[in-house]
Amino acid sequence: MWQLLKRIALTDIPTEPPPAVSDEWRTEHEQVQHEQVQQEILEVLGRALCIRQIDAGSCNGCELEIHALNNPYYNIEGLGVRFVASPRHADMLLVTGPLALNMREAVRRAWEATPHPKLVVAAGDCACTGGVFRDSYAACGPLSKMLQVDVTVPGCPPPPIDLLRGILTALRAKRGALAP
Repeated sequence: MWQLLKRIALTDIPTEPPPAVSDEWRTEHEQVQHEQVQQEILEVLGRALCIRQIDAGSCNGCELEIHALNNPYYNIEGLGVRFVASPRHADMLLVTGPLALNMREAVRRAWEATPHPKLVVAAGDCACTGGVFRDSYAACGPLSKMLQVDVTVPGCPPPPIDLLRGILTALRAKRGALAP
């Protein structure tokens, strides 16, 4: 143990240099887009867009990308989008993974508990098409077999920017139905 600690202390830790810090870390164009999206969400809903994320049997790759939306780079909460723990408080269901037999009833109940008008986004290849689990004995296939899906976001896993685009596309598509 002491030899390992000595070796760590004597060896420089290889890291990359920290990025240069500037007062304006966002470009002017990015700031304008950020404000436009935030204003659009407020115009449509009058409040934050609430999303209930459901893992219907995925490998968790899509969940990692969804969690990346909360980091300072994407700052989804700053746009007026937040994740909620209950479908009763959600405007949108964001579903990942193939529809597993064991999750079929839970997904159906979450969809029924979500108030109208409901938005459903299928995130990742598994939710869109069944992915590699399409022919599995434990999977029912893509989410569209059970629910009406408003937007599909393909990718295995889809990058966070594509997830954000899918969420905003679903919101814009249902603009008339969601207006207060």
